[in-house]
Amino acid sequence: MAMKLPFFILLLISISASFSSALPNDINWWCNRTPNPEPCKHFMSSKTHKFGSILGKSDFRKVALQLAMERALNAETHTKWLGQKCRNERERVAWADCLTLYESTILHLNHTLDPTTKCTDFDAQTWLSAALTNLETCRAGFVELNASDYMLPLMSNNVTKLISNTLAINNGSTSLKQAYKDGFPTWVKPGDRKLLQTTVRANLVVAQDGSGDHRTIKAAVDAAAKRSGSGRFVIYIKRGVYRENIEIGNKMKNIMLVGDGMKYTIITGSRSVGGGSTTFDSGTVIVTGSGFIARGITFRNTAGPQNHQAVALRSSSDLSVFYRCGFEGYQDTLYVHSQRQFYKECYIYGTVDFIFGNAAVVFQNCMIYGRRPMASQKITITAQGRTDPNQNTGISIQNSRIMAASDLRPVLSSFRAFLGRPWKQYSRTVYLKNYLDSLVDPVGWLEWDGNFALKTLYYGEYRNTGPGSSTSRRVKWGGYRVITNSNEASRFTVANFIAGRSWLPGTGVPFTAGL
Repeated sequence: MAMKLPFFILLLISISASFSSALPNDINWWCNRTPNPEPCKHFMSSKTHKFGSILGKSDFRKVALQLAMERALNAETHTKWLGQKCRNERERVAWADCLTLYESTILHLNHTLDPTTKCTDFDAQTWLSAALTNLETCRAGFVELNASDYMLPLMSNNVTKLISNTLAINNGSTSLKQAYKDGFPTWVKPGDRKLLQTTVRANLVVAQDGSGDHRTIKAAVDAAAKRSGSGRFVIYIKRGVYRENIEIGNKMKNIMLVGDGMKYTIITGSRSVGGGSTTFDSGTVIVTGSGFIARGITFRNTAGPQNHQAVALRSSSDLSVFYRCGFEGYQDTLYVHSQRQFYKECYIYGTVDFIFGNAAVVFQNCMIYGRRPMASQKITITAQGRTDPNQNTGISIQNSRIMAASDLRPVLSSFRAFLGRPWKQYSRTVYLKNYLDSLVDPVGWLEWDGNFALKTLYYGEYRNTGPGSSTSRRVKWGGYRVITNSNEASRFTVANFIAGRSWLPGTGVPFTAGL
């Protein structure tokens, strides 16, 4: 006769059996806790993956990162092969951007995985956010050139979803405590802290009259690319109007461009979407290498409003600083594409979405001018591009002035101007203690397309002043808020939003850390 087991032992056996099918070292258990469980399960359970057992969150995070990297490398190879499938110039232009963007994404993932980088969780969230932004930018290039019907389906992959998973895993542990030696990241050298406030000793001088080392900025940048090491390299650009398109790539770290002042040193170009470029590639100056600094220069795009998107400067440079610089254009003047950026005492001119992108960026003590747009257009100052709720990105404008430019003032009553509109699902923009002049419409903000993103965006205003600052008639969207709590507002300051205390002191730029 079989012995009868006591009830509590049967209960324990039952609980143990039900729990064992969902133990935390089981791939499905972990994948089910991500925003995109299916590709996670599919690739991780594949026989080609031998990731070993997962004993906790840090193991799973590492495996998810390795998986994202593996699939990104696979997608990059496939994208290279697709070049032969391009049927026309528009497809080829967008495809070329995608190659650049996949290369950059792989660098970001590599940076996050590299044990020698000693990155903080906050760094990792920045680089993963940028990796995701790159893939969205790749897709957008085909769409804006009306070339998406054929090539985009061929490029379809799960890399975006896999990176989104890593962002979600990482987000639970992000902290602003930085682990840099002596409070500065490794790229900051002791001599850098005076660079922005004193006469700079230049490595190279550019002068159109032949009195420097080079007559063009491009020649100086090309020479800088051949330097050994990655310490600070200063290019002094004497006064003049330089009609050039400049690109400072991923491998060119710690480049500094110093001009004779924004009225006197001007870099100008005219690439545009209307002229056949993508927005991403239309920049007069494009900067990707980390640690970039610019002082006393105006970046200009003269394509005009009729040519639509036309970027004066695009920065994808992590830990980049722009001090006393000018940015002049119409639609899409300043492309704050990705990573951590800081703008101090700058002048920014434009018409439609003229500060846009998906960086974590703070503007402090800047002059922001709406220009006269085309007859049918509305003026929108910002279009922030956050596509994932776990990206640590957004636009923060602090202690600045929002004004009408001289060409808009006489016709101000003919145009409406808005603080921003939601370019992407989780668009995030805040205005902290600014002066908003009468050009700002009483409703404040503009829809992008019907109800799109109105509940998922985050738009905030905190203690602004001026005739355009009243919030009594502002939009009634779910994601809009008048911020009254200083703790909420302080999330978007230099210290908290871009971890500025850990890297800005080394640049010598003056900044306010808090509110």
